[in-house]
Amino acid sequence: MTDTTGNKIERATRPGGAPLLPMQITFLGAARTVTGAKYLVESNGARILVDCGLFQGEKALRLRNWAPLPAPPSSCNAVVLTHAHLDHSGYLPLFVENGFTGKIFCSEATYELCRILLLDSGRLQEEEAAFANRHGYSKHAPALPLYTAEQAERCLRQFVPVPFARPWHAAVGMQATLLPAGHILGASIVALDAGGTRTVFSGDLGRPRDPIMQPPATVEAADYLVVESTYGDRMHEAADPALALADVINRTVARGGKVIIPSFAVGRAQALLHFMYRLRSEGRISAQIPVYLDSPMATDVTALYWRYRTQHRLSRDACAAMCHAARIVNTPVESRALDEMRVPAVIIAASGMATGGRVLHHLRALADDHRNTILFSGHQASGTRGASIVGGEPQVKMLGTWVPIRAEVMTLPGLSAHADCTEIIAWLRGFKRPPRRTFVVHGEPAAAEALRDRIARELHWDVAVPEYLESFTLARPG
Repeated sequence: MTDTTGNKIERATRPGGAPLLPMQITFLGAARTVTGAKYLVESNGARILVDCGLFQGEKALRLRNWAPLPAPPSSCNAVVLTHAHLDHSGYLPLFVENGFTGKIFCSEATYELCRILLLDSGRLQEEEAAFANRHGYSKHAPALPLYTAEQAERCLRQFVPVPFARPWHAAVGMQATLLPAGHILGASIVALDAGGTRTVFSGDLGRPRDPIMQPPATVEAADYLVVESTYGDRMHEAADPALALADVINRTVARGGKVIIPSFAVGRAQALLHFMYRLRSEGRISAQIPVYLDSPMATDVTALYWRYRTQHRLSRDACAAMCHAARIVNTPVESRALDEMRVPAVIIAASGMATGGRVLHHLRALADDHRNTILFSGHQASGTRGASIVGGEPQVKMLGTWVPIRAEVMTLPGLSAHADCTEIIAWLRGFKRPPRRTFVVHGEPAAAEALRDRIARELHWDVAVPEYLESFTLARPG
């Protein structure tokens, strides 16, 4: 089989179908999809899993979370995380529950974020299962959480935070190094060295001119590269997203409505708070418009930006202003009260793709009012409620109820923390020599294929888009 450059691609069989190879990578997730990132690297009997994420979006993907992994957790020596987002870390409680006893390595900020995100994920799954059981809308009797908050707490005991740019031994014969990837606090590029071969995982790459995060580190050499492609077929708009945000808020307030912003608690919520502070200080939106952050988790995350100030661009004053740009909503009672308010407001609530969390209750209460606006601030994976709403579905099911979508629906694509296709190519040009092979992952099929074609056309690299569960032999140099 050949790739777009005509080079032969050496492929091994799927897990269990061939003897252990000297060095091999198997794609257990994020292959032709943006979720469930899991990359199994094997060398001389040692096994490391890079990322351990949840599948989200379409039901066929979510069902993979419940299926046994092709590689038993007990067979893995270590996990190395690129960053804390749940599509990269959210499977860890189940991975540990099913037999993984090794260490989980990550950056210091990623550990702090996982302490917040994984516990919240466990609590949320327990709450959603309980809600489904109370209202009887689940096909399962009883509905069960994928894992609990207690199981999330247990997996945190196996975390080992490591500093950037300092190599360590992740497993026998395998050395790892983390470099800053931008994107969110603690996000890392992972370099694995084994048997004279270096394999680099980009993780989620940040943008070179992100308003908050520092740009990703330059990588000059790798024998093999695994690169994300979330925006592999698109470029971000050049317009200032803060100005577009101001326009949406002012237009909605003028008609007496509320702006509901489904937001990722890590990264996106903080960018929105920074813009709210900016727009108020510049007089582009009225200081009288109340802004609510309805996510205890996002509140805790925002506080970490003060602790890890060297990892982002904000000054002390700007960071402090961001942390106080919204009124914090702590309890479910306070959250429900926002929907009953009769005055315009901005409500920022988890989650970013409307897959769960408090934002579902706001959408169920407010989406059928034409005065309101639902504003999405980033990529909506196929099969999520966010993708359905952005795609123009007249009604969407939430919490067991079909909700008409009469509110104005808008997107802020320029706010994404992911590098776009041109920014990814620019980062790749930092390599002093081409990797022997580049694997394009973490993108919908069209995005992954588009980035593969562009890399082959512009850089003339050997490049492939792996399938789910596909394995490749990583031959040693020489």
